[in-house]
Amino acid sequence: MAQLPLEGVRVVEFAHMVMGPSCGLVLADLGAEVIKVEPIEGDNTRRLMGAGAGFYPVFNRNKKSLAIDLKRAEGREVALRLIDSADAMTENFRPGALEKMGFGYADLCRRNPRLVYCTLKGFLSGPYENRPALDEVVQMMGGLAYMTGLPDRPLRVGSSVNDIMGGMFGAIGILAALRERDTTGRGKLVRTALFENTVYLVAQHMAQLAITGEEPPPMAMKKPAWGIYDIFTTRENDRLFVGVVTDTQWEVFCREFGAGDLAADERLRTNSQRVKEREWMLPRLAEIFRGYTKSELGEKLEAIGLPYAPITRPRDLFDDPHLNAGGMIDTKDPRGYEFRVPGLPLELDGERLGQRMNPPALGEHSRALLGGLGYTAEVIDAMFSDRIVA
Repeated sequence: MAQLPLEGVRVVEFAHMVMGPSCGLVLADLGAEVIKVEPIEGDNTRRLMGAGAGFYPVFNRNKKSLAIDLKRAEGREVALRLIDSADAMTENFRPGALEKMGFGYADLCRRNPRLVYCTLKGFLSGPYENRPALDEVVQMMGGLAYMTGLPDRPLRVGSSVNDIMGGMFGAIGILAALRERDTTGRGKLVRTALFENTVYLVAQHMAQLAITGEEPPPMAMKKPAWGIYDIFTTRENDRLFVGVVTDTQWEVFCREFGAGDLAADERLRTNSQRVKEREWMLPRLAEIFRGYTKSELGEKLEAIGLPYAPITRPRDLFDDPHLNAGGMIDTKDPRGYEFRVPGLPLELDGERLGQRMNPPALGEHSRALLGGLGYTAEVIDAMFSDRIVA
């Protein structure tokens, strides 16, 4: 891609874990210069293993790292100079943390009126706004865990969906504010939050209750909208999800799978009828599908244009032929791990957005950035010696 859309936009990121870094990732992949400001010891996410081992390498590519001791006046002055040069700033620390150091929106917009200031928190304005929050906390209190699990066993979704979604909404808000700034010349405060993200995801179920008068059960217990929308077992005891969601697809299915008896059954003529007859119809379909291997069934369903999916684990995605045709990025973690990760799910004029820089080592760009802010080599050396920067 000759030129990325956000080239020339500078973003200063005060963020850790997933929500803030995912916002910066979107902007960085789109071409913005995203500068990750870290404490001298580095973002704690760098050291996570277990379920958090992928956080740093996935959400910090295409960024620069500047390590500063913000507890010292000299370090705060470096950060303020950097923010003065920025178009946007992001932060996802606990409420009030940056304000205590003089990095709140009110202070910074006086210095840099063109600054777009994005804060990513647990809650938007209201009674909960000062509560701490985590993805799991808001999934439980926002109805998403209930809708994902069983009635007596709420279950967190198997990804940091609200953190990632919060980052995406932050990026959208920043882009909108930058567009408005083209007209007004002034920046704006942008806020997004985990709890409101969760409720936004559950809005369809709230509306369902309001319209039908029936409380929607968890997805595992739901009343299906389609007659055939299930997981079936194949000959070798593997599994495939199959969906037949229109009456035309039902005709195709019956014809191609030799199920003339089902095609002729007046009880199954429409999708609404098939929903009512699932109790006896699904076992009959299961018999048909058990006559095929997973590979045979997938090939047949693809050939006749019916929706299907294997039950895939994350490990299987490394070998997915579709992803490997252009959607995967070779990444090297600063700890030395090398692997492939998916890029942003976007194409611009048919091109995917790639990786220009690996996730940075701690302070990898500190010297160059300080030089760009006007500090002399002697002053920079002194800052490193005094551990103001790293």
